[in-house]
Amino acid sequence: MRVTKKSLALTFGVATMMAVAACAPSTGGGGTEPAASGDSSESAQASGDPIDVALITSTTGPLAAYGKTFIEGFEAGLDYATDGTGEVGGSEIVVETIDDGGDTDKAVAAARDAIGQGHKILTGTASSGIALSLAEQAEQNKVLYISGPAAADAVTGINDYTFRSGRQSLQDVATAGSFIDVDGQKVLVFAQDNAFGQGNLAAVEGLLGAQGAEVTSVMVPEDVTEFTPFAAQVLDAAPEMVFVAWAGATSGAMWQSLDQQGVLDDITVVTGLGDTSTYNAYGAASEKIDFLNHYFPGAAGNDVEAAMIEHVEGAGGTPDLFTPDGFTAAQMIVRAIEEAGGADDVDAMVTALEGWSFDGPKGSYTIRESDHALIQPMFQAKLVSDGNGGWQPELVSQVAAEDVAPPEAG
Repeated sequence: MRVTKKSLALTFGVATMMAVAACAPSTGGGGTEPAASGDSSESAQASGDPIDVALITSTTGPLAAYGKTFIEGFEAGLDYATDGTGEVGGSEIVVETIDDGGDTDKAVAAARDAIGQGHKILTGTASSGIALSLAEQAEQNKVLYISGPAAADAVTGINDYTFRSGRQSLQDVATAGSFIDVDGQKVLVFAQDNAFGQGNLAAVEGLLGAQGAEVTSVMVPEDVTEFTPFAAQVLDAAPEMVFVAWAGATSGAMWQSLDQQGVLDDITVVTGLGDTSTYNAYGAASEKIDFLNHYFPGAAGNDVEAAMIEHVEGAGGTPDLFTPDGFTAAQMIVRAIEEAGGADDVDAMVTALEGWSFDGPKGSYTIRESDHALIQPMFQAKLVSDGNGGWQPELVSQVAAEDVAPPEAG
């Protein structure tokens, strides 16, 4: 990999899915099998020396729920990829979980400490800002780093040593565009007039605009609490699709206004479906919104996903939005160690991952060799009544990985 700069450095914050969830008012190989423990008799660490992995993510703080599901997924993925042994080539993979508390300085200090102790592999974090800082540490110290749910596009292609186990923001936007044929159509971004909203607008302009969409926007000041005039602006613009990016306490009133003014009746309105805590939060608007989705339990319906769900539930956890990211990170780490004959040769681990295609919990994944983008399927979903006054996601369609592949970074 030689790409080191971004074509679009977006301000999507922690992750688009997290932010659109905040719209809720309530609160080398070309093989397709995951690497297994195998017969790495030639491993440099075949003596049985443990291989240390530092998993840095939030177990406290505002992102703790995302950290929990990543860890649960990682444990399931490690079990799956090593056939239940937790070993590669006779060497135990020892995972040290470190709480970053959502604090960049704390995460960087933890990474430096782990590297100083000899760790050659880092993984984790839901925060895009932290992921970018950990990527810098990986490059400076020449260690392997596999980021977690952090969705910032800037992680892709940042350096030779950084990979990602989740999706990136441009894949979210591309999935939004899959709801209509955007060429020649009006796409309106409805968002708050802040860095987050402007970042979403830039992404839609850069991606869907390049596909022929006529992109406009209604940007709402953050202090607004009455949304009727802005809903009227949306109707006056007569778009074929509205992409909603919203965060904060006013989201409930916002959705209610869009619904009451008829925006949701006659226009395709798309936003992201977040974690399970948001499913019951859209009220009467629930059935009228089209949701782009990174993952919800049962979305993929394949054997790898079934193994992931079984392991997580068996350990007392609940699969959720970012569980696959942890699972996939473990698969990637096992692959890198096995193919490199241990963790001593970091460049060999990097080479082992570049271009690798494998079956994961969302379906078929490919690590793009040029910039380390993780090409993966995405999902269209809707919310349906669960019969008990609540809502649950239902799959509308799986969006093929190649159809939502981000532009190559560079």
